Amino acid sequence: MAMIECRQLTRTYRRGTEKITPLENLDLDIEAGGFVALMGPSGSGKTTLLNLLAGIDRPTAGSLVIDGTPIHDRSRGALATWRARNVGYIFQLYNLVPVLTAYENIELPLLLHKLTRRERHERVAAALDAVGISDRHAHYPRQLSGGQEQRVAIARAIVTEPTILLADEPTGDLDRETGTAIMDLLARLNREQGRTIIMVTHDPRTTDWAKTTLHLEKGQLVEQNEGVPA
Repeated sequence: MAMIECRQLTRTYRRGTEKITPLENLDLDIEAGGFVALMGPSGSGKTTLLNLLAGIDRPTAGSLVIDGTPIHDRSRGALATWRARNVGYIFQLYNLVPVLTAYENIELPLLLHKLTRRERHERVAAALDAVGISDRHAHYPRQLSGGQEQRVAIARAIVTEPTILLADEPTGDLDRETGTAIMDLLARLNREQGRTIIMVTHDPRTTDWAKTTLHLEKGQLVEQNEGVPA
């Protein structure tokens, strides 16, 4: 059984009198340990799918099962609890809290878990080491480069040891050299730690690191390519 199973997954909402369907009858399986790049034009359903996988939004129809757990019919409160335990989310613009240090930003999601202070410290230290910025733990976001901020954001996403790691344009705000370093880091987390990664991207260069590239158009899967990661 695949880690992620989407069956006839549909999301519809209304904008005034207009009916919008960013995702329609999507069937998709993603295996544990996969590294998937989602591509497609604006409005193709990429971010909608990512938000459904994250439990940020709920489908209008269809089913979504992640690691054996149906999440399509859960309440928003139940989804929030599930998300805290199972999802790590990497944002394009980092979304770090400016008044907190790198260490404190990474520790933040752990405060939702029943862990001792020592256990939190051990997890944060391991996450900092995994992304290679242990020496920046006491720095505030304003004291970090864009690449370092993204590394903090990645460490924050993996510190809870999530089932899946979701990334929304993780290199979109970075120069090419820094973006390459971030993609190398994500590929290493996938390869060495077995993290299952689903990444939305507009940059075809970043798909070189993915194992699978999915192309969405008008809310439907139009192409799937299997590749060899960089």
